[in-house]
Amino acid sequence: MIEIQLTLPALALEAWSDALLDAGALSVAVEDGDSDTEDEVALYGEPGLTPAAPGWRNNRLSVLVGDGVDPAAMLQAVARELGAAPPAIDRQRQVEDQDWVRLTQEQFAPVAVGRLWIVPSWHEPPEPDARIIRIDPGVAFGTGTHPTTRLCLAWMDRHLQAGWSVLDYGCGSGILSIAAALLGAATVCGVDIDLQAVATARDNAARNGVPAQYTGAEAFAAMARPPYDLVVANILANPIILLAPSLLSHVAPGGFVLLSGILARQAAAVRAAFGAAAQEAGAALQLEVVDEDDGWIALAGRRGT
Repeated sequence: MIEIQLTLPALALEAWSDALLDAGALSVAVEDGDSDTEDEVALYGEPGLTPAAPGWRNNRLSVLVGDGVDPAAMLQAVARELGAAPPAIDRQRQVEDQDWVRLTQEQFAPVAVGRLWIVPSWHEPPEPDARIIRIDPGVAFGTGTHPTTRLCLAWMDRHLQAGWSVLDYGCGSGILSIAAALLGAATVCGVDIDLQAVATARDNAARNGVPAQYTGAEAFAAMARPPYDLVVANILANPIILLAPSLLSHVAPGGFVLLSGILARQAAAVRAAFGAAAQEAGAALQLEVVDEDDGWIALAGRRGT
């Protein structure tokens, strides 16, 4: 197989992705062409904050085609169909045909965080009597391998008290809300803008035998709910900043907020946003960096009574 990489603007992304698949591409993967730079852009789709166009400003496409396919000729044909100029091929390489299922499974070994073990279904728990979370890689973010997930799990393992109510905003696979239930939380609610993630989280909670509840962001925004003892948001810095007033409003007096998905250089902006939200709400909140892992940080603080 052959993999080529292209760079496309946001307005061209959807048409080119669909046309390449129609032309015989085996897969098309998209990532931010400016990732890990100052120009990196967070994508979010909270109510009222949906981006005008799919993708990022600069989109890096990884396109996989079969042996015997001429990638340049494919691009020329798709360009004619779309009435556009063909993009340049930034990179081209031969990809060995492999047992992708086995390789994927090898990447996800059991992970220990405090008293918790995150264990894929194809592994036996290393410590059968530990608090085991069964999570497989899938379409929803959250397998326990990313630093931001580990940061949140570690804080919860140290601080979460039995009987707490917990809101997991941006729940993804449900790993943090499932962990909260296993650590003794009495009430757990997970929220996500992606309804497929909500369905995945429900399935994972059922697999792990925990009574967490999950809902979409739009439905959650329309519900009247009591505030929570702990609000966790492991998403990205930009949506966390924009959602600061809303997230703070869900924290009970004396309750905690735990934030991750934040790079170390973004900490000041997040703290400033929550400081402004707290001042507007007449509340006290001092967020502190509580841990760091591979350039990512977790911020936590307690809302004053």
